Amino acid sequence: MPPTRRTRPAPSPRSGDRPAGTHPVQVFTDGACLGNPGPGGWAWAEVDGAFASGAEPRTTNQRMEITAAFEAVKAHSGPLEVVSDSTYVVNCFRDRWWAGWHRRGWRNAAGKPVANRDLWEPFVELVLARGDVVFRWVKGHANHRMNDFVDELAVEAARTQRGRSGRMR
Repeated sequence: MPPTRRTRPAPSPRSGDRPAGTHPVQVFTDGACLGNPGPGGWAWAEVDGAFASGAEPRTTNQRMEITAAFEAVKAHSGPLEVVSDSTYVVNCFRDRWWAGWHRRGWRNAAGKPVANRDLWEPFVELVLARGDVVFRWVKGHANHRMNDFVDELAVEAARTQRGRSGRMR
């Protein structure tokens, strides 16, 4: 895939900064693509808190799902629970797919190169280095307020090719 221009949201406060020993921040993530490949968008949001989104002009839905979760982890420090409707993202960590990829030299169980390695490798390294990030799956398009919100943000970013950040009102 050719290099793409990434749009980034304006810097936002590291909203995940919390005193040690507190509950994890819960952040919802989603990615969207208009066509696959096509223009894409990603988003993350805290429950009644900060949010951010961004876009890429030509990408895939899987890349946007990974990017959404990766951006959420980068934007937060301290214990974090990433909630995603992407089994691709959640299973990588919950089911330790990354361990098999490492063992096989970044090849999947079928012996083929791991798709999206350029995103997975730094993302996995960050999550492992932190040790305080957990992943949970939520059913998409099931009238879940936060999942619907990040879906709307990701679709908006894909459509407009502009990211944004702020706080939920």
